[in-house]
This record gives sequence, C-alpha cells and structure tokens, in this order.
Amino acid sequence: MNNNQVTTPVYIRGCGFHSALGATPEQIQHRLVQGFSPDMRTVSDWLNDGSTTVIGQVTAPLTAINDQQYPHQNTANNRLALSALQQISPQIQQAITQYGADRIAVIIGTTTSGISDGEHALEQLAAQGHLPEDYHYHQQEPANTGQFIADYFGLTGLVYTISTACSSSGRSFLSAKRLLKAGLADAVIVGGADTLCRLTLNGFHGLDSLSSERCNPFSANRNGINIGEAAAFMLLALTPAISDKKQSLPSQQQQQQQQQQQPQIAFLGGGDSSDAYHISAPHPEGNGAEVAMRNALADAGLEPDDIGYINAHGTATPLNDAMEAKAIARVFGNQVAVSSTKPLTGHTLGAASAVEAAICWYILAYQLPLPIQINDGHQDPLLPITLVKQPLPLTTSAVLSNSFAFGGNNISLIFGYVND
Repeated sequence: MNNNQVTTPVYIRGCGFHSALGATPEQIQHRLVQGFSPDMRTVSDWLNDGSTTVIGQVTAPLTAINDQQYPHQNTANNRLALSALQQISPQIQQAITQYGADRIAVIIGTTTSGISDGEHALEQLAAQGHLPEDYHYHQQEPANTGQFIADYFGLTGLVYTISTACSSSGRSFLSAKRLLKAGLADAVIVGGADTLCRLTLNGFHGLDSLSSERCNPFSANRNGINIGEAAAFMLLALTPAISDKKQSLPSQQQQQQQQQQQPQIAFLGGGDSSDAYHISAPHPEGNGAEVAMRNALADAGLEPDDIGYINAHGTATPLNDAMEAKAIARVFGNQVAVSSTKPLTGHTLGAASAVEAAICWYILAYQLPLPIQINDGHQDPLLPITLVKQPLPLTTSAVLSNSFAFGGNNISLIFGYVND
C-alpha cells in the first residue's frame, strides 16, 4: 500500500444483481463457481439477416410495474432493474430512515433504456396502424430508469443517468464518490441496467463484432462478443451500515463484537481516462486503459502488488483483448490473476461495469474462488497475462475491474476489504 496517500473508502451497504448468471445470491454463487450459465443461449431470430449468435438472457420472472402508479415507466429495463434493486430494498429503506429521502442520490448507467419497448411498439404500428396505448417515447429516454428508481423508493435527492457506452455504470461509482465526499449526498444508489434489443445486436453485427458461438476471451481463436442483459446496483455510503443488534449492545460488548466482525467491503478507488483514439476501436497499445488502471491505484492509495485479481473487460474481440493484455502487463507484470467473466453474462453494455463490480463483490463477500477463464483452452501466446485456469483463492484484500467503451472511454474500479 502507498502509505503516502490517505484515502477514504466508500462502503458498500448492499449489492443486488440479476443477469444470465442468475437471479438469487445462491444461484449466482453456484454458477460462478461452476463456470457455467445455462442462460447463455444460441439464437437465430434476433439478427436481421438470420445469422446465429449467443445472448445472455435473464429467464426468471420479473416483478410487474403498475402503469397507473408509474406512468410511462413500465419498461423491460425498469422491470429488470427492479428485480435487482429488490434484493437490497432493506438496506435502502434503512438508509432512508437514517439519512432522509432527500439525502440519497441515484446515479446509474444505461445505453438501451426502453429501446426494446419502442421496438415492440413499432412492430404494432406496422401491423395495426397505431402504437400501443401504454407506449410513450419517454420510455426510451436514458433518464427513465434512474427516475423510476427514485420514484419507486420515494427518493428526492439528486438523480441522473450516465450514458458513455460500455463504461456507463462504472462512471456512476466515480460520480457517487465525488457526491459523497462533497457532502451533496449521504448515500448513493449506483449501478446500471440494460436489456436486450434488436437495435444493439444488429448494430454490433454491422460492425462484424458478434460471435456465432460462446465468446472466447484471450484465446488465439477469439472472434467476437456475446451481448447480454443485466441489472446490478450497490448502495454506497461513507460509513458502514449500523445494525440494530450492535446499537443495543453495551459498550464493552460492542467493542468485542466489532473485533470479531469480518472486514467491511468497500469501493476503494476508481480511475478513468478518455483517449478518444477511435469512435469504435480501442487504442492498439492500450494507452488509455493503462492510464485508467494507474489512476485507480492512485485513488485507492494502493500499489500493483496489492491487487490479487483483475476482472478484465475481455470482450473476446481481437483488438480489445490484445490492448488490454498489454496495458495490464505494463502496470502489473504477468503475476496478477486475470479472467473475463463475459462468457457467463454476455457483454451487458451500459450495465457491464456494474455487473463485473457485482461479481467482484461476490468474490469478496462470499470468499469465492477466482473465476476461471472460460475459453477453448488455447490462450493467445502473444498476450502477456496470467489467466485463471483453475479455481484459486484470493490472496490479497483488493481486486480490480476494467471496462472500456467506444471513443476510448475507460474505467477501472477497485474493491476490497477494509477494517471497520
């Protein structure tokens, strides 16, 4: 650790997560450890030319949203978001009681918002000559999901949405930390949600970026991405949650219990960059990715040796994997364990940062083995990184997650244990 810099951790009071990895903590843990997700499906009816591809699709039923109570907010994206948020509803309610509804902010990332609902509306317009009665263009606005979250929980603090392609939900963590440290909020709901839609799938297909099979990160035979849908959210605050049980204990017993408690999990630091190398391709040497990782380490007050695992962006495209591997090697050498979990979730676009942050949280919270790298077993020998090839324990107190977006918009987030 860099002892010259004093950092303030941002505590994670709860994590809600729903993707192709599953809808419950038990299911998510099982699939992460097994390295298999049955909800990664081969489909042939999503692309305009009839080609096959693999998508990560949620299959658990989603909670209905009342059209009358939340007009123009009953979208697939919001229903998916709600399914993840309900997992941390008690923590959110506790924060409302502790701080007040006006002191809790909502900052989320998305790229698709309600586009899938717009696609269904246009299908009806073409077939029947009119749009559905419950459709409104507001459903497609990026801000829709963030405002729905605030409305659902009765929050009156700051609400805004970030849409920077695949780094969107990662940027919500950086914005939340700034809000908290500036005293503009006492707790922040961060994360992201994106649902599958034909516009996105066909757009990536037009870029020749989709794989017809399960994606193959860091393999010599990698040939493209899988798109997925997901929602992942965390509740952040500068102090850990106070349990009712701890509050009722005498002082001496409190101290003894605190000494026995497991370390808290926190967002330790984040870094970003924007190299603007190309509208849709990363810098071939990973210059922006390197800057983001170094900035994250500096923000967290950590050294490269403090990081025990990197959840790579690892989209399984030739350019992305090559540049990321080069950047990781320059910052960390080839000793840190690396894997991409996108074969288990698909690339969830604006939700990707939050999804992989949630996976990091699961590793820390449940002390899971590091996720193995799922591919065909033929690692590209030109990539100077050490992939996780068998289940290994985390041997440090911190992990890093990368997300890189169109236009060279790069995010690195660090999560880890802190003693309360």
